[in-house]
Amino acid sequence: MTTITSVDVVDVRFPTSLTADGSDAMNKDGDYSAAYVILRTDDPELSGYGFTFTIGRGNDICVLAAEQRALPLIGRDVAEITGDLGAIYRELKSDSQLRWLGPEKGVEHLAMAAVMNAVWDMAARRAGKPLWRLLADMTPEQLVDVADLQYLTDAITREEAIGILAELAPTRAERIAELEQTGYPCYTTSAGWLGYSDDKLRRLAQEAVDEGYRHIKLKVGANLEEDIRRCRIAREVIGPDANLMIDANQVWDVPEAIEWVTALAEFRPMWIEEPTSPDDVLGHAAIRKAVAPIGVATGEHGMNRVLFKQMFQAGAIDFCQLDSARLASINEILSVYLMAKKFGVPVCPHAGGVGLCELVQHLSIFDYVAVSGSLENRVTEFVDHLHEHFVDPCIVENGAYRVPSLPGYSAEMHESSLAEFAFPEGSYWAGARV
Repeated sequence: MTTITSVDVVDVRFPTSLTADGSDAMNKDGDYSAAYVILRTDDPELSGYGFTFTIGRGNDICVLAAEQRALPLIGRDVAEITGDLGAIYRELKSDSQLRWLGPEKGVEHLAMAAVMNAVWDMAARRAGKPLWRLLADMTPEQLVDVADLQYLTDAITREEAIGILAELAPTRAERIAELEQTGYPCYTTSAGWLGYSDDKLRRLAQEAVDEGYRHIKLKVGANLEEDIRRCRIAREVIGPDANLMIDANQVWDVPEAIEWVTALAEFRPMWIEEPTSPDDVLGHAAIRKAVAPIGVATGEHGMNRVLFKQMFQAGAIDFCQLDSARLASINEILSVYLMAKKFGVPVCPHAGGVGLCELVQHLSIFDYVAVSGSLENRVTEFVDHLHEHFVDPCIVENGAYRVPSLPGYSAEMHESSLAEFAFPEGSYWAGARV
């Protein structure tokens, strides 16, 4: 019997604020960070790795919460845990004292994501499969058994969920073969951070075009005149036919969002992302109605599956941008994918953070293979930062994610990266204090 012997949670922070990487109208000086979970076992060949994403201060709070979330796993049989991934999720979720801190939102939910991401990574490693393949090899009934449908049955029932998955099950292999040839389409945000100069924007946008990207996203929302200038530069570089997306990172009230997006409509953005508070379902619906045919996208701060249910039911969004480290891992993410399929909303996961690209490639591939069966209006974010810190980094070629092949969820970081960027004792941060 292989047993989980200990859990390490590391506060890892990268000084991205120094170069304005990740800068936007709401978050001007973030240091991309991770509360990084390692599930260790008495088998030296088997561990599980997972994390949740933050942007600096407060990451230590997520670390403490993840330690509490993971405590019930110590001493447990790995086969028992990975053999019923729905049961262990429900067990951890039902801790009433931790749940009181949310419930299912905020730091305690970020911690749940980090721990369950590590559990799913361990399950995939134990099976010798990349996570997307582990999921694609599960039957519709097995997938629905792990999905969290609590509070969702007014939007989707267990029978409907099984039906959605069963419809595409016979043709999964065809779509796997297709993606192994073409990859999964992605867009880049790396050219459009708000703190970049016009020259850097122009240069990076041109590099993106040269690398095969047909979708490029810009951060907006701090100054309208500057947004008009920057959108004009981007459109000049990418041409009239490529897709331009804009992202306000929650800074506007609803009337301001409508006014601002209307002023940028001449640049024909594919979507406006996070135009207002991420919790404002009716506000998103009002914006969507007012700015059409420009789409409305949101979800990276979607706190749980219930919020997404309401967004779908209210017709509030055109694009669902779930986050792999904010929702409670695969168990909750799968529920959102199933609802999105039923309501006809394409899922374009958020990946603007350390390690998120590594995770969401698995999610998007699985979605196409087993849930949506479509690439129409589906494109997954890619940010070209910090991949060198991962043992199995994502690979993007010609504007598409290559299908990952190594076992796991691609979440493991190099030990050397932890030694350098663990906060505050890592060599980088210790040196910064000198």
